[in-house]
This record gives sequence, structure tokens and C-alpha cells, in this order.
Amino acid sequence: MSSADCSIAILPTDVILLILVRLPVKSLFRFKSVCRSWCRLTSDKHFIALYSMTSSEKPIVLLEIIEPANRFSNFICVDRFESASYFSLEFLGDRVKVRASCHGLLCCSSIPNRGVYYVCNPMTREFRLLPRARERAFTRFHPDYEETLVGLSFDPSSWKFNVAVSGFYRPFGRRPHEKLVCMLFDSTTNSWYKFVSSLYDEFTHMNRNQVVLSNSSLHWLTHSCSYVLVLDLRLNAWRKISLPEEIIAVGFWGRIYLLELEGSVSLIQISSMWMNIWVLKDYEREYWVLVDRVHLRCIWGFAASAFPVCLSSDVVFLATQRKILTYGRKNMVWKEVFSVGDNIAYPLWFLAQPFRSSLFPCDQGAQF
Repeated sequence: MSSADCSIAILPTDVILLILVRLPVKSLFRFKSVCRSWCRLTSDKHFIALYSMTSSEKPIVLLEIIEPANRFSNFICVDRFESASYFSLEFLGDRVKVRASCHGLLCCSSIPNRGVYYVCNPMTREFRLLPRARERAFTRFHPDYEETLVGLSFDPSSWKFNVAVSGFYRPFGRRPHEKLVCMLFDSTTNSWYKFVSSLYDEFTHMNRNQVVLSNSSLHWLTHSCSYVLVLDLRLNAWRKISLPEEIIAVGFWGRIYLLELEGSVSLIQISSMWMNIWVLKDYEREYWVLVDRVHLRCIWGFAASAFPVCLSSDVVFLATQRKILTYGRKNMVWKEVFSVGDNIAYPLWFLAQPFRSSLFPCDQGAQF
């Protein structure tokens, strides 16, 4: 046995696991060729859960880079240490748009084929093509509903996921009716379930992109910022959560964004001078707590265009027109971790998603 083999052999298994779970996914897959036990690790349920738990402490911003000359978009993962990694979704064989992110999985919709959805893990390059939600093709005469809200829910304990596609019913040539149509996909049954609610509100591009999974429910902030719209996946029902009384009392000054903080629903309120971070501490009683208040004097020139994308106990990621900024909540330091040139047509906040690396499969229960 060589000296290198001896050094590996004397390491306890727990120590080896703690080392491997801190590796990037690409490095981890290269190390599968070291030995059979390492090769089996990537499919071991305990290791996958441990890897996800470790990666949750290292939030990432996912950026979609659209180039007119390229048929497929390129994606960049940016972390707080100014490290950027590139990948592509070409393995889907389709031009897609990322609609939602959850625990390292992405929900993508096909651009040329309306109504076609994929759930994929870009790190492992696994994907699942969802069955069509309807038999009749979408046309301008039969739109049925507008795909206003798209959400993805993934349960790390059971490896099951749900995709919610909701929109307002609009007859041809008329204004939308006050009916919210929801199609809910269950990966266990590999089928869609449809239900209709008497509800109507407006959503901007930013509101409908920022969807938060918490308490087995999906959350969106309405365009008017008057409440948080909640889809309870256990009851297949909609409800509303009020915003903090301090925000309502002052008339919604500034801009408000919906994020996730360690499994809880969070709000970030930005004015010209301050950034306030709220967390829904008591979900049932709708009790909000102000957990952080940050002065924006250090990024005065970017405050007007700063768009919060990702939040953790240690750091806040914000996207501007051309830059990704971070604020360390413990050391109170602002940093620029990424920037793009003028050749990118869209602002970064338009193409940013919260993300983290994971090994979770997305093809469980696909044999029907």
C-alpha cells in the first residue's frame, strides 16, 4: 500500500464524509473514481441529505445570461466569496426559462412549446419532463388562463415535489375574470390537479418570480404589497397573510421584496436610506419580527436599483443593473462579488434566482 493509500485508510469514515460534503458537485463527481465506496456516495440518501444541509449554509445567486447569438442561455452561480461557476441547461434539449428554484432543483418552462415544463437538477444534469397539463394546445382563441404564477415545492425527506401553475381566466378578447385557476402537479402520482378560486390581484414580474416555500405552502407578494398570497399544498387552498403592522401603518413606503430565511418567510423593505429585514416568526398568528436594520450609505449610488435576491443568517445578496453585491450581516461589510459588461441586454435583477448546490434526484416516481 502506498503512502497515499495509508493516509486515506487511517481517516475515519465520518471525517471523510465531512470533507466530501464540502466539495463542489463537479469535484465530487470526479472523485467518484477513487474507490467503490466513494462512487456509491452520490446516490446514498444520508449523504445527499448531509450535502444539502451543508450547502444550505452557502447560499448562491443563479444568474441567467442571455446572448442573442446563442440558442441556449448560459447560467452563472455566484457565491459570497467572489467565486463564479458556469453551467448550461442544454441537456434538456429545449430552450427554457427558469421559473422557480427550490432546494437545488429548478422548474423550467419551454419557450417554443407553451405548457411544457421540466424539473431538473443542473448540478447532476438529471431532469424530468412533466406531462402536459391539458390536451388542447394553447391558442389565442383558447388561452384558458394566463400563467401568472409558477412555484416549485420539494420535500428533502421524501424526495417528492409539486409544481404549481396559476393564472387568471381570460376569455378571448375580454378582461381577466376574477377566477384564479391553479394546476398542481404531484410527482408521486405523475398527474395534474385543477381547482378554481374566486380571487383576483395583480403581480409584477418581480413579485411572481419571488416565490417562497415555507410551512408546506408557496408564498407570493402581490403587486400592491397589501398582503402575501399563500397556496397551502396540503389543503389545495389559497389564503392571505397580512404584512407587518409597522409597514401597513406608514403606507408601504419604499420597496418590499419577499425572500426565504432559514425556512421562514421574510420581507425586505428598502427605502432611499434603510434596508429593514422582517421574519415571520409565528406563522399561525402572523407575527412578524424586525431582525435587522441596515443603513445604505455605503451603496448610495446603487440603493435605488438594489434588488434583494437571496438571504441567510450571514449574508444578503442584492442585484443591481450590472453588479451583484453582498452585505455581511455579522461583519457589516458590503462587497461587490460579480459584475457584467454592457453586452448583457437585461439587468441582473431581472435574471437572478436564489440557488444552492444539491444532489437531490428529480426522477423519483417517474415510472408510470
